[in-house]
Amino acid sequence: MKATETAPRTETVDTEAGTARISWLPAREPRLLLALGHGAGGGIEARDLRALAAVLPACGVSVALVEQPWRVAGKKLAPAPKTLDTGWRGLWPVLAASGLPVVAAGRSAGARVACRTASGLGARAVLALSFPLHPPGRPEKSRKDELLASGVPTLVVQGGNDPFGRPAEFPPGEYRIAEVPHGDHGFAVPKRSGVTEDQAMEILTSAVTGWLAGIV
Repeated sequence: MKATETAPRTETVDTEAGTARISWLPAREPRLLLALGHGAGGGIEARDLRALAAVLPACGVSVALVEQPWRVAGKKLAPAPKTLDTGWRGLWPVLAASGLPVVAAGRSAGARVACRTASGLGARAVLALSFPLHPPGRPEKSRKDELLASGVPTLVVQGGNDPFGRPAEFPPGEYRIAEVPHGDHGFAVPKRSGVTEDQAMEILTSAVTGWLAGIV
């Protein structure tokens, strides 16, 4: 599916964690809403989030790019996971008011938030981009319980060389995993890999659109 550029409509939402912001990219005839949160090291400008936002509306999936209150406030460090969950829960009613089934999604820390809160919020499914299975070099500090407890259909898209957890490190469970070959935590690929940045994003968006096609 060819990507298209669409100017989003933005909306601020007051939560107990502060003011969050949603950038809406609606599909013409939507059947799902993908609520897409960012990680702890960046915002909604991340390459994977932008790639999905450009492609999905043409596939009947509206996209809501969610900025947590700490990013809206201009802070450089993310707060504790509990505070991230509070911000996400606080803006969920606005997402649900779309009347569409909502797929909770995020990259890295945002993927953890989506997994932790999905069942309680009534998310239809979870998309976890670059799920940080463990801190780099610390596989014993596993966060697998968060992933396994999502309670809804879940797709993990993981870089083949992600230091926060390579695909082969993920435990068995009732979720699907798709690999972006040679990708790091941000899905960047080395030139020597033979995979271009554009190809990496095509692999990612194809995996997500294919999976979302089966979410009803």
